Amino acid sequence: MPGTRFAPDRGLTTRMVSTMFLIGLLYVVFVGVLLALLRGAWPIILLVAGGLFIAQFWFSDRIAAFGMGAREVTPQQAPELHGAVDRLCALADMPKPRVAIADSDVPNAFATGRSQKSALVCATTGLLRRLEPEELEGVLAHELSHVAHRDVAVMTIASFLGVLAGIVTRIGLWGGFRQSGGRDSSAAILVVLIPLISAVVYAISYLLTRMLSRYRELSADRAAALLTGRPSALASALTKVTGQMAQIPTRDLRKAEPFNAFYFAPAFSKEGMSRLLSSHPTLEQRLDQLGRISAQLGRA
Repeated sequence: MPGTRFAPDRGLTTRMVSTMFLIGLLYVVFVGVLLALLRGAWPIILLVAGGLFIAQFWFSDRIAAFGMGAREVTPQQAPELHGAVDRLCALADMPKPRVAIADSDVPNAFATGRSQKSALVCATTGLLRRLEPEELEGVLAHELSHVAHRDVAVMTIASFLGVLAGIVTRIGLWGGFRQSGGRDSSAAILVVLIPLISAVVYAISYLLTRMLSRYRELSADRAAALLTGRPSALASALTKVTGQMAQIPTRDLRKAEPFNAFYFAPAFSKEGMSRLLSSHPTLEQRLDQLGRISAQLGRA
């Protein structure tokens, strides 16, 4: 990436640009259809759409960090964690993000932030307790690569449309029909059309973000392995974290599941056809890629 020593990934860049273009096109079509259907409510639609976009862009990282229980810590409070982040940032030649810890036994880590200046990297207490120093550095390098590649910001913006679809639908159902001043038959058509259109928009945006999310996790694994030169340590961390998930109470995993797209490893893994809806590639895919990188580094 420009400005860092993380390995560039043209495939990720292409996918981010493509996803943002398709999401933007879908967004324009969605708002246009709503304006056509709810002519009397267009000021409300534009106000809500614009307000939500700004709120999603500026505050989503803070909301996600708060929802996952991230608590920013100082070097005095967490010297080992800060030391690992310091070493990786120096190695990657990138600004140091804020460092946080989440009090959770679920072994995981995540990164949020619109830019490198506002970025935050967080590890759970469960992760810190279970991993060896080299394994922890591999996980942190993975998260820092998300910040360097800026895919965290892209995922935040890309997920906006699904949120908008649901909220605007509720506005239309609660008040938009009456303001449109149509006949009863027209209102009945709107009652069917708007939820249907919103459902289609939500499904398409959901699939697009999931496809990008799976690729960006592979990209972050690859970048972290090349930066640290220890793909085996990252593979060991992946295996350990995934294996330990089975020992976490289901109620705790359920609390973490809504934030799967942010996490280093998902709280629940998807099997079969449901992998299309998964936020992460399978463990086998990730380990296979790390094995190939290890072989390439060995030959070099």
